Amino acid sequence: MTVTTLVEAYDTLLLDLDGVVYLGDHAVPAAPEALEKARKGGVRLAFVTNNASRTPAAIAQHLRRLGVSAAPEDVVTSAQAAARLVAEHVPAGSAVLIVGGMGLRAAVRAHGLRPVTTALDGPAAVIQGIWDRLSYGLIAEGTLAVRQGAWFVAANGDATMPTGRGELPGNGAMSRVIAAATGVEPVVAGKPEPPLHRESVIRTGAERPLIVGDRLDTDIEGATRAGVDSLLVLTGVTGPLDLLTAAPAHRPTHIAADLSGLHARVPGVRHGSSGWTCGGWTAVWEGGRLSVSGDGDRVDGLRAACAATWEAAGDGRADEDAVKAVPTALGF
Repeated sequence: MTVTTLVEAYDTLLLDLDGVVYLGDHAVPAAPEALEKARKGGVRLAFVTNNASRTPAAIAQHLRRLGVSAAPEDVVTSAQAAARLVAEHVPAGSAVLIVGGMGLRAAVRAHGLRPVTTALDGPAAVIQGIWDRLSYGLIAEGTLAVRQGAWFVAANGDATMPTGRGELPGNGAMSRVIAAATGVEPVVAGKPEPPLHRESVIRTGAERPLIVGDRLDTDIEGATRAGVDSLLVLTGVTGPLDLLTAAPAHRPTHIAADLSGLHARVPGVRHGSSGWTCGGWTAVWEGGRLSVSGDGDRVDGLRAACAATWEAAGDGRADEDAVKAVPTALGF
């Protein structure tokens, strides 16, 4: 397939939200415009999130307030993935104890299951997702149900979640309470585990998806596990040093400063006798250290640097001391 811009190679964008499309209550610069251009070009957009607390309708409304066209059916949540997973393993109409909020309850109902809040209802499964009103009492009910044999599913395993005040405990941290109290490890539905990607593909009918994210251990690893291409944008938590020292499962197919990179020409990263080149930059791995030279777009320099480093590291990870001077040299 001959393409000029990155987005032309794909029929569907599976987009993470926080750090990619928005940062809290504000759109990431260039994101609304880039997504609208992709949509008008015939690319399907799906907003894929590990957040299980909000309903797709609430998330779509938030996106529209930020200038991003979105309908509830464009949103795919870990709650939906968890609900489908449970619905495929228990009889229709089964009681499911929800240790979480409305996003989980709505998703469970949509799959013909009955959400409950007490172990006395004899639930077939327990699904836990982050919720700002999560109580000890609800966690205790989940613990009792798991001890009685209910299947334990966590919407996602994120240890932390970003907020305006900093990193707060995420569902992965909270689900450890039930796991520690019962000795039962949850099955995880969210990124990077396969169920959420499967849910996204089912809902969109994607044949050539591109997973777009800002986290190596969820978005990019999820793409690696699914065997599909990925784009890492530098508008969220991952920085240049994280990329350079990434393990093989965390190495994205593409790198861009932000979502406008979807519509840029496909960057040519080439290996020659002088090292790895991209744009006006050359990266060389010599004597156990990485060096870069040149000028131009600093992201091109990062692309060349990653190619040189990942080749040298192979199936391992590059030593931080060997690459830590490069981001500064590139202007990051």
